[in-house]
Amino acid sequence: MIAGNRKFPLLFAASAKRKGCKIIAIAIKGDTSPKLKKIVDKIYWLKLSEFQKMFDIFKAEAVEAVVMAGQISPRRLFSKETKNSPELNQILDSLKNKQANTLFGAVAKRLEEAGLTLLDSTTFIEEYLPQKGTLTKLQPDFNTWEDVYFGLSLAKAVANLDIGQTVAVKSKTIVAVEAFEGTDNLIRRAGLIGRGKLVIVKVSKPNQDMRFDIPVIGLNTIKNLKRAKCSCLAFEAGKTLFIDREESICLADRCGMAIVAV
Repeated sequence: MIAGNRKFPLLFAASAKRKGCKIIAIAIKGDTSPKLKKIVDKIYWLKLSEFQKMFDIFKAEAVEAVVMAGQISPRRLFSKETKNSPELNQILDSLKNKQANTLFGAVAKRLEEAGLTLLDSTTFIEEYLPQKGTLTKLQPDFNTWEDVYFGLSLAKAVANLDIGQTVAVKSKTIVAVEAFEGTDNLIRRAGLIGRGKLVIVKVSKPNQDMRFDIPVIGLNTIKNLKRAKCSCLAFEAGKTLFIDREESICLADRCGMAIVAV
């Protein structure tokens, strides 16, 4: 497993272990949680600039299948460690652009060229992919549903351009669009502009490659929505990982927020 930040790698590792898998983890210094060490069978800590070492480790450990779980902080793309890594620079220089889908696709290609099978990042954790329906006690009202469907089509268009996968809407007006900063920063920015009653819509990309960069929401997302005084979170059913679901829904219920899978 190539483990990025936050809780997703921990959940994936725990689920895979329960199903009898042995897990060798590549942990990224500065991003991966130290808690992962207690779950996996073996862990190797690498700097982002030590990208090439990963392939030597996989070969030494006789690894055949790999999963990419969790993201690397976007700011690191512009850091000194990236600029000082010949291997990473070679990959970056070969790309037509540095969009998330292109970057992850390049890494996936390198893994496949090394004879490794790249698994869907939802393997073993299908229970974290909610199906269609309202998950909270509060049902969206008519105006909120109008904003949800207005935002849904626009979010899909933005995702198709590989700009981002989330938009903030209020009264059928686009308040903010996610770019490289990520969903949490979009929510904070939209909160300052929209002044409450915002609807956040998160989608997958058209023809989403489920091996990497799939949408993820969790308790931290809901906390940011609360601070921004959002009234509803809508996300794409069956294609969005919902982490800390019970705690998240309880918090949303307490602050009068609707959460819907569409």
